[in-house]
Amino acid sequence: MRTALVILAVVLMVGGVVAPVSAADSNASSADINIECEYPVTVEDATGTEITVEEPPDRVVTTNPSAAQVMWEIGAFERVVGLTEWALYLDGAEDRELISSNDEPIVRERVVDLEPDLILAPNATETETVEQLREVGLTVYHFPMAEDLDDVSEKTAVIGELAGECEGAEETLDWMDERLSIVEDAVEGEERPTALYMFFDFTVGSETFINELIEFAGGENVAAEAGIVGFQPISEEVVIDEDPEWIILNSDDPALPDTDAVNQTTAAQEDQVVIVEIEHLNQPAPRNVLAITTLVEHFHPEAFAEAEEAAIADDATDDLEEADDADGTESETVADEDDTIPGFGPVIALVAMLGAALWLRKIR
Repeated sequence: MRTALVILAVVLMVGGVVAPVSAADSNASSADINIECEYPVTVEDATGTEITVEEPPDRVVTTNPSAAQVMWEIGAFERVVGLTEWALYLDGAEDRELISSNDEPIVRERVVDLEPDLILAPNATETETVEQLREVGLTVYHFPMAEDLDDVSEKTAVIGELAGECEGAEETLDWMDERLSIVEDAVEGEERPTALYMFFDFTVGSETFINELIEFAGGENVAAEAGIVGFQPISEEVVIDEDPEWIILNSDDPALPDTDAVNQTTAAQEDQVVIVEIEHLNQPAPRNVLAITTLVEHFHPEAFAEAEEAAIADDATDDLEEADDADGTESETVADEDDTIPGFGPVIALVAMLGAALWLRKIR
């Protein structure tokens, strides 16, 4: 019974993550995604059904937390009128109607009573539930399973179009691309430490979305290397045999298991444990970037710090060049005829730009 409950909780939190992925195949860039907010908009969902939204919806229901997270990230949270309990971590979510209960992941009557213009249903929502909601005349977009970070970008773009928040979706995708590019630069050429994700006596192996997040952050998932597929209980033999250098925990189960097997690992003996917010790690949505960032900061702290500094310097240089272009001056230093040290003024400007860029990154 415990196993069944854990699996159900994982599915509801994750919104469906089991799928074959390869970190090497993930582009981590949304440059090819074209977002257009022109109505009516018609898109085909995972069931092969064409969904048409005539105008920007005022009332949106999300049936899984990953879709709710996207709505918050793109700035469309005010349109959400209903969500599940797993999305209550979002700021202000407690003011929305709960469409879930202790007995049912989705209470259809509650959804219908909210009279939504649009229902966003990630793939963990059963197709039968989607069809029942459509039978009463509601517009439901059923998402395909997210297999990698590109699918997260695609989900963000689709929600932006359907919800009429294209600008917010584009800004979110730009932020994701920027941060993931820094991570790619940081882990390139670095040795990959072995890592094991543990939660409620379970782990994740190959064919899971979370496996790709670990690999993208520059780690090697020992559960996948041990032949574990999907979400499975973790045995002491695997823990001992694989001897992970890092153990990953989530904020819902942050205590390191006190077992002989775990205590023997390099991770436990060297206190190499990283705790990641479960909403960042277990839901295929934009905040996966924060999970990856947390992991890479532990796996490759020096390389990531250098990559961030390089990105900040590049941004500052770009800002200087744009400013020069705007006022018609050249970006190269020109010595004045007074006693000012040649180039000192631009240096001050560069330092200021670097400081401003660093501050902006801290508040994002």
